[in-house]
Amino acid sequence: MGLFSWLFRRPVLEYEKSFASPNGRVVLKVQLKLGQLIYSVHKDGKVICRESHLGFRLRGEDPLLNGLMIVRAMEKNFDDTYELPWGEQRLIRNNYKEIALYLSETGGKKRLFTMRFRVFDDGVAFRYEIPPQPEFQNIVITDELTEFNVDLNSYAWHIPAYQPDRYEYNYEKNALSEIDHSVHTPLTIQVPTGYYISIHEAALYNYGSMTLKQNRDRILSADITPLSDGAKAYVELPFNTPWRVIMIADAAIELITNRIVLNLNDPPREDFSWVKPLKFMGIWWAMFVGEWTWAEGERHGATTEHTMEYIDACKRLGIDGLLIEGWNNGWNGDWLLNGATNDFTHPVSDFDMATISEYARENGVELVGHHETVGFVDNYEKQLEEAYQYYEDYGIHYVKPGYAGSFMMINGRKEFHHSQLGVVHYQRVVEMAAKHHIMLDVHEPIKGTGIERTWPNFLTREGARGQEYEGGALMPSHATILPFTRLLAGGMDYTSGIFDVCNYTKRIATTLARQIAYYVTIYSGMQMAADRPRFYENEFPELFKFVQDIPVTWEKTVPLIGSIGEFYVVARQARSRGTGYGKSDNDSAKFDGGLGNPGDWYIGGVTNDQPRQVQISLDFLDNGEWTAEIYRDGDAAHYRDNQLSIAIEKRKVTRSDNLEIWMAPGGGFAVRITR
Repeated sequence: MGLFSWLFRRPVLEYEKSFASPNGRVVLKVQLKLGQLIYSVHKDGKVICRESHLGFRLRGEDPLLNGLMIVRAMEKNFDDTYELPWGEQRLIRNNYKEIALYLSETGGKKRLFTMRFRVFDDGVAFRYEIPPQPEFQNIVITDELTEFNVDLNSYAWHIPAYQPDRYEYNYEKNALSEIDHSVHTPLTIQVPTGYYISIHEAALYNYGSMTLKQNRDRILSADITPLSDGAKAYVELPFNTPWRVIMIADAAIELITNRIVLNLNDPPREDFSWVKPLKFMGIWWAMFVGEWTWAEGERHGATTEHTMEYIDACKRLGIDGLLIEGWNNGWNGDWLLNGATNDFTHPVSDFDMATISEYARENGVELVGHHETVGFVDNYEKQLEEAYQYYEDYGIHYVKPGYAGSFMMINGRKEFHHSQLGVVHYQRVVEMAAKHHIMLDVHEPIKGTGIERTWPNFLTREGARGQEYEGGALMPSHATILPFTRLLAGGMDYTSGIFDVCNYTKRIATTLARQIAYYVTIYSGMQMAADRPRFYENEFPELFKFVQDIPVTWEKTVPLIGSIGEFYVVARQARSRGTGYGKSDNDSAKFDGGLGNPGDWYIGGVTNDQPRQVQISLDFLDNGEWTAEIYRDGDAAHYRDNQLSIAIEKRKVTRSDNLEIWMAPGGGFAVRITR
């Protein structure tokens, strides 16, 4: 690590300097030109992002944009490797060069701020840092003027922002010039020079989520999710914005292991040794296919009897956790209208929490609690402390909060989920959960920005269309786009493992083999075996063996081949024991925190609606002979009319071998490789 700074003899009014990444390929150029701060990005001498302006509009003030000078600059080199307690990769390298420019206005109130830039081998990041000002301690940001001047002839994979279903839309591919509305990040783009980039943000706290749109000059720019009064953020100084991130890769497949977003977050500030990833089933899918209901009545799902039956099934099947939805008061009638009265500390009459929690403890099964707020934050926050204490008292260590609904009700007003007030609420829940040693799987969440590095109890979230949209609203291409877009923001609870793919009430647009491929291709710190136990025990026990064995957390991830919207193949290695958080001498042999058999490798692949033969190099293996168990589509499989056709094979392999595997339309495959 190196650090030096300089203080100019007199303020600098014109400035230009280029900063190269550690390997020299990515170059960030920073300029102060005509009183405005500008940056641009190149890789290997080719343009990634042309000259782009930076600044703010403030309520009641002149824009913080013009008439700037540099009074001080600091540079730093940083290179470190840290260990994640769980995740797609145990050891992460954080290597960058940094320049911090301390700026002041030349006139007026001479307001101050700092721009901190970091240049990585695989991207750039920057943020605004605003200290207390001589004349004021608070500001109201009405617009962030950050530009990302990417060639409009680029192609982007995008979902719309400010829509009723939040992030839950199908991705579209369009020329950047054709996108005339705000879109969510990560926004993945193929630029004309051939590189792939993804624009996102990191360490989002106390600020509206950044969406992107073209400004009046037709330059892609930050569009911060507004509050109901139109302001983007009310902040008390000092204040740092989230990091603005541009991930850069030679090929789309290289984006998969970009760790900049995690690197820009702080390490944990407290002990999280109690955190463990989890594999779980749920009283959930039976409601989607109409067997049971969330509401009370003859077909109520979350009863004491049904829950104990599921606990027994978890024990027989070797699944460590059970999610229970519909246990509390608030599900009767149209539950989407009940958000103001949902009760998170009182079960319905046919659900005995004391009996169930004791039975789960005796059988070594973790319960996953459920809080469906319907976005009524006011009601939820009134109960927040009591609700998490209630779960802690009953020994429940996992919770799935949900925020269905088009808006949040906060302070009696409708707010976007992703506004500053929404972001603040989600963070309050994370911290409340940590206080009670509870881990989270948040649905209808704020997008991931790497805060799980600081708060490891945030195990997973939804934040895109998952399998609840099956039955007509998901196309096979969806799962081939997610790894290059949504999953760059962190793990996703996709609710995998639906084996009843032919159910006429909720027909699944995948083959059977693809359902187990998801456990490899879609990472999540909490992985759900989402179907009903009988389909695992009675219908497909040999296939379910793969689900039982696969880990939830990984030593390393090796993306192999893929093309956005067409296909994706990735390999992951089971994590070594005794590393990271989530393990102690008192851990039972059964509940291992999702480690699986250390050193084993798993490969997963999915395709769109086109059949595909892939050739996979096994050169990531160590020397010696291995055994590959292959679960692939049958030769006549098809996601529309032959979903159950599957072939299971076993063969000896070495690192010099290639595997050739065929995927059916809407299909996939999974491979386990063991010594």
